[in-house]
Amino acid sequence: GLALSGLALIALNGQTAVVFSGQLSIDPLGMLFKWLFIAIGAASLYTSMLSKELPDRHMGEYYILLVSILFGMFLMASANDLLMVYLGLEMVSILSFAMAGYRSHDKRSSEAALKYVIYGGAASGLMLFGISLIYGLLGTTELSALHTTLANWASEHFATSATTNESAFPITLLTSIIFMFAGIGYKIAAVPFHMWSPDVYEGAPTPFSAFLSVGPKAAGFALLMRVFIGIFVPFSHDGVLAEKGFISDADGFMTLVMDLPLPAVLGIVAALTMTIGNLAAIAQNNVKRLLAYSSIAHAGYLLMGFVVLSESSMHAVILYTIFYYLMNLGAFTVVQAVRDQTGGEMIDDLEGLGAREPLLAVAMVVFMLSLTGLPPLAGFIGKFYIFASVLERGGFWLTALAILGVVNSAISLYYYMRVVKAMYLSDTADTQPLGVHRGYVLVTTLLAVPTLVLGLYWSPLSTTVRNSLQIHRGEIMQAMIDAPQNNLAAVKLEPNTKR
Repeated sequence: GLALSGLALIALNGQTAVVFSGQLSIDPLGMLFKWLFIAIGAASLYTSMLSKELPDRHMGEYYILLVSILFGMFLMASANDLLMVYLGLEMVSILSFAMAGYRSHDKRSSEAALKYVIYGGAASGLMLFGISLIYGLLGTTELSALHTTLANWASEHFATSATTNESAFPITLLTSIIFMFAGIGYKIAAVPFHMWSPDVYEGAPTPFSAFLSVGPKAAGFALLMRVFIGIFVPFSHDGVLAEKGFISDADGFMTLVMDLPLPAVLGIVAALTMTIGNLAAIAQNNVKRLLAYSSIAHAGYLLMGFVVLSESSMHAVILYTIFYYLMNLGAFTVVQAVRDQTGGEMIDDLEGLGAREPLLAVAMVVFMLSLTGLPPLAGFIGKFYIFASVLERGGFWLTALAILGVVNSAISLYYYMRVVKAMYLSDTADTQPLGVHRGYVLVTTLLAVPTLVLGLYWSPLSTTVRNSLQIHRGEIMQAMIDAPQNNLAAVKLEPNTKR
């Protein structure tokens, strides 16, 4: 199934279209994320086959659920309408509930699934309420139509608001956007929607925890990118790209909606997410919970790019998401290999791993150092691009946010090194080889090598990502091009007439 999906992507290479009545957009950005999802799916399916945690029976259902989640992630990466945003998110979420509790006779797994359902249901309700509010305000759910309508509204009300010293936008608009962000924020485990993450990661089968930490999170950031760029980034006026119906770099959020404190809200969420994630990880002794809080912290680093919302920051977010897949999935694979042989997933269970399984231990060191962001590893390059994109925009608060990101990276070194210390510096009575399946060594090697190589030579991947920063905006974009002097105010959209 993954191979056929890859062949379909190859066949669609270079094409752009809006399909299913404007619900989905075929464009380079979506294609890039889909290739990433295929890579995540392939690694997760293989590690699931190796796992001793999963029951021998009913594995066919496990695989079809996992592939169905990947299909939901595909929908999220191409969503061009708030209805598809919600449907893609729900497809991934509901199937994830079942996967988290797949070991039905394990109390921790059942607890994880129950907590996941409760938090997921609450976030889903908030998101639907936000969508209903924004539909009531603007009369459409298509992202490009929302942008045009919002821009028209702003151009009509800004003059009045300037003379009356009042906001051009009702508080309802900001409320609806925050409610929509709650649904996506829960998927990427951003504070304060993160509370499900440690319990679910700990209770779910380890191969699915690994998948959950990189797959749906990457899809969540792809969705956040499509929603924020689609609604808030101005249309391109740079000639070549505009003629093809794409968005390119702009000055971040469109000037007309800067009256909404969206960058400030996102900056606060990013700061809280990386700080709480790193501080909470310090006290963890269970490696899966430690990696869960680490995952929360990395969501904070990635959210920094959305505070700026420029071409450079989106390039950095995608690049770091790819690197994060390599290092985090690799770390979970090592934990899974050890758990299969010892039955434990505590830091103490990794003691002496350097002598008992040298290749696994070396790979784990690479992953831990890369997650910290130390050179010459891929994690350093990813964080460098993120921080640089924030500093590029300048200003006191953005500089402070970048500095906070560096400080948090330094904090994370402590708990990552606890894992390295256990593997190499802790005394253990048992020095016999663990006897892990060679498949685990293969997977960790295939993930550790590019983690190291991409820290030294990342230019081709960076160029590929930058060339993929193109979103097809369909008929609304064409109306923009055909309008006199590309003037936003010249494009009028009557609510619901397209439907």
